[in-house]
Amino acid sequence: MVPSVDSSHWPPCCAGFFVEGRQSETEQQSTKKKTMKTKSKNQNPKSGLLNRPEQLSTENRPKIDMALRRANRQLETEKLLALLRNEPRFFEVTEVVGKWVWIQFSDKQPPTVTRVLAELGFHWNNRRQSWQHPCGTIPERADYDPRERYGSYFPADQKAA
Repeated sequence: MVPSVDSSHWPPCCAGFFVEGRQSETEQQSTKKKTMKTKSKNQNPKSGLLNRPEQLSTENRPKIDMALRRANRQLETEKLLALLRNEPRFFEVTEVVGKWVWIQFSDKQPPTVTRVLAELGFHWNNRRQSWQHPCGTIPERADYDPRERYGSYFPADQKAA
């Protein structure tokens, strides 16, 4: 024997979907989405907060010399390290991982520092939280820790020893 389809056994949560007729005015008001009205289109004068496009403005950032960046991305490891020796703040935190050069800072750097690193050919790796330079090699994504596979060292430590 096949049981008959009886909608009276449906869970009560589905009951609202099968209501016939129109909603009353009070029911419509209770389900109406409330929207926040803003007086200022671009800026809240009390808080000084800017809307998203204004926050992302690049007008005040220093311009990057892209031709210099392209040329420096082809530098070999030793040539890049020679350039970095002239920049002690970078050389102190430089780590060589395989043929690549990584630079990590403990906190965010000002736009002038990021411009210099970009012009030296570095790119930001968000996953590893470091500036990386491929030193002329073809970049490929690694699912492993390159330090373990290729080894690493800090050139500033070797110079002092």
